[in-house]
Amino acid sequence: MQADERWQEFSQRMTYEGNPHLGVDAFEPVPETLGSHNERSIHVLRALASLDERRVEGNDDDSPLIQELQRMDSKINVLLDIVDRLLVPTSVLPPRYPVRFNAVGVVVPAHVLPHAGTLLIRLHFDACRALPLELPARLGLTLNDGTAFVYFCELSELVEDGLERFVFCHHRRKVAEARLTSAVENVSNSKHRV
Repeated sequence: MQADERWQEFSQRMTYEGNPHLGVDAFEPVPETLGSHNERSIHVLRALASLDERRVEGNDDDSPLIQELQRMDSKINVLLDIVDRLLVPTSVLPPRYPVRFNAVGVVVPAHVLPHAGTLLIRLHFDACRALPLELPARLGLTLNDGTAFVYFCELSELVEDGLERFVFCHHRRKVAEARLTSAVENVSNSKHRV
């Protein structure tokens, strides 16, 4: 019954949708390792948040100092990307799969799941491939579309809050990108009509 309740809770919340590198392994939860997984997850979520921050578009009155800081930020991001690629080459990362997740659980292709009780879900995001988000989980439901719902277990409240913020920021960024794309298309279309 817990799996059905968790699925209902998952379905009622906003989700991240993307194609990160995904690894799933059988996992034996030991209290000592669960604590370290929670600490690492908090660290990874904070790193992703800081690396993924973007300035709000459309601010035309930026001072020269702000513009210079933005150029430096871009250069630092390029250097971080180079270091990240050197630390973890694409060839050693697990394959990319479409996933949907929030603080309750994750929907993954069913064929990637081992036939084990407790699992460790590893998500490698492009912003910081060297630091995977590792979340203990259990199989909840196998869905009719070839995917499976896996619900997270033993997450600390800080990790759950961090996941909620990560999902919210991702959703907000997608909405902003869609609006920007729509505005650019509208401007482009109006120029062609003139």
